[in-house]
Amino acid sequence: MELKKLIVDLSSLMSIGGFERFEREKLLSLVGNEFDECYLDNVGNQIFVKKCGKENAPKIMLDAHMDEIGMYVTEILDGGFLRVINIGGIDTGILQASDVIIYGKEERLFGVIASTPPHLASGDGKKLPQIDELLIDTCLTKEELESKIRIGTPVGFAPKYTEMLNNKIMGKSFDDKACAACAIYATATTLREELAGDVYVMLSCCEEVTGMVAPGAYALNPNYAMSIDVNLGRVPGTKKEETVELAKGPSITISAVTDRKLTNMLIDEAKEKEIPYQISVSPTHTGTNAVSIQLAREGIPTVDVGLPLASMHTYNEIISLDDAKTLCDLASAFIKSEKIANEFGKGGLVL
Repeated sequence: MELKKLIVDLSSLMSIGGFERFEREKLLSLVGNEFDECYLDNVGNQIFVKKCGKENAPKIMLDAHMDEIGMYVTEILDGGFLRVINIGGIDTGILQASDVIIYGKEERLFGVIASTPPHLASGDGKKLPQIDELLIDTCLTKEELESKIRIGTPVGFAPKYTEMLNNKIMGKSFDDKACAACAIYATATTLREELAGDVYVMLSCCEEVTGMVAPGAYALNPNYAMSIDVNLGRVPGTKKEETVELAKGPSITISAVTDRKLTNMLIDEAKEKEIPYQISVSPTHTGTNAVSIQLAREGIPTVDVGLPLASMHTYNEIISLDDAKTLCDLASAFIKSEKIANEFGKGGLVL
């Protein structure tokens, strides 16, 4: 298993919110053989299980959301144009002239988000268009479109990936499928006898819209968990306290709503194993699934970990493969840690 290929392969799958299972068979063909069990829960979270082989082993959960931002068709117009609504947070300033894929009834159609030439634009051009003001040009007739798609058809960015300098890659949907790849890679490449418990990798759904991890965590009832999501990469003009640097290691979040002792123990593991990391401070909501997991049932001890990412929620997100590898090392240390398992493996509040 090669990490960069796994990141690109997973990020290329169509998994717009509500359609996370659209290419489940491809996902299973990529990683299913690495696990003892692969199943769906009642709300569509995809769970991959690797057993440690020990009796009364604790349940360890690694969560990364599988859904990606995208659009749904809301109207089919004359001239082969489509009107859409966004699924998840999309900056309309980056949409014009982007190429997209429309996932029709039986085939994939290609389109481009229409852009008004500056010669014809009204006003000063500073006002960003609303999503319902943008149109997708398919070069088909309305009649042809109506035979191939319907209202509610998902639309996603075309998968393109570019290797950048300094071991970075650029492409779509690294939020959060690069983290999903890291969770899978860390678990698959850790020897069964090294695991401190049975590991449940949950590729959760709908994080970008409402979040479905809570019922999944409730049903699974792990002893402790790690939520893995992207974190805002630092670029000129951003605040240092709100961002993290690329190529300096994954972030570990200090928050009032995640488990303090579990977080500190993970930091100790990183120090002991000389795994580079950064501290991110989020006083309340982390903006990830961590809070929903932490508040499930009687409270599931949860630590929040992030992969630095630049150009978030665009079709050209950037990550460092060095950070991705280090994130895998951190997740592997987490699922191998006997110290953490001894503290949290029996359930109940740990002071």
